[in-house]
Amino acid sequence: MTISQAEEQLINLLRENARMPVAFLARRLGISRSTAQSRLEKLERQGIIEGYFLRLTPSYSENQVQAHLLVTLGPKYTASVQSLLRRIPEVRTIYSVSGNFDMIVMVEACSIKRLDAVIDEVGALDGVERTLSSLILSTRLNR
Repeated sequence: MTISQAEEQLINLLRENARMPVAFLARRLGISRSTAQSRLEKLERQGIIEGYFLRLTPSYSENQVQAHLLVTLGPKYTASVQSLLRRIPEVRTIYSVSGNFDMIVMVEACSIKRLDAVIDEVGALDGVERTLSSLILSTRLNR
């Protein structure tokens, strides 16, 4: 799906702050408020903008424990494991990947103890053959 340069600029502004008022977006883009609103609605209609999300402050996030969990699955278990992972509240993102692992699961927990329990829970899912976890020590860039 291709988008115009103006629509790309709008998306980049929304990446900074998805709650930015349309009037402010219009001012930053040098267009009218109605034009900005129309472009937003078009991007939503086309399914390019699927939703607006919460980004937490570093002061909150630094109290959370985050990890990448690399997961190897048995044959034909992808759909069922993904369904089970969606039920675990600490699972934030699931990526299907190529290489030695089948997916990368982003996990965020309130403590090391809870993270350990989540990793054990994921490892015990039917179809999961093995996991490898990496704790995230700091975030250097988050767009």
